[in-house]
Amino acid sequence: MWKCPVCGRTFQKVNQQHYCGRMPATVDEYLSEQPDKIRPILEQTRRILREALPDCTEKISWGMPTYWKKRNLIHFAAQKNHLGIYPGPEAIEAFRERLQDYRTSKGAIQFPYNREIPYELIAEIAKWAYEQAGE
Repeated sequence: MWKCPVCGRTFQKVNQQHYCGRMPATVDEYLSEQPDKIRPILEQTRRILREALPDCTEKISWGMPTYWKKRNLIHFAAQKNHLGIYPGPEAIEAFRERLQDYRTSKGAIQFPYNREIPYELIAEIAKWAYEQAGE
């Protein structure tokens, strides 16, 4: 077991990466804690996802804004140099061609802040995730 010297939490892995601070309780709180430069991008992402997923619950899960309907459908988060969208690996595969200009990993998409954010694509991915959940 390893104990973080900053926050005191214990982990099985030595030097386990984690967030030492208190997790935000609401999406409003999450947004208010972000840098002024990035906040408008996050607020627009939130508007787009609310429109695309009107009957989903908005909450914090895994420390980031999440849209939920019987399960987590999509998350978003502020990163240092990009907006992270987390729709899961199936969505990444389904949208692979349209995401070829962006960095992706198993379940994440990185939209750099220094490029135009493709909000329409984000909405399409969210709707796709909703449909795949069988709603």
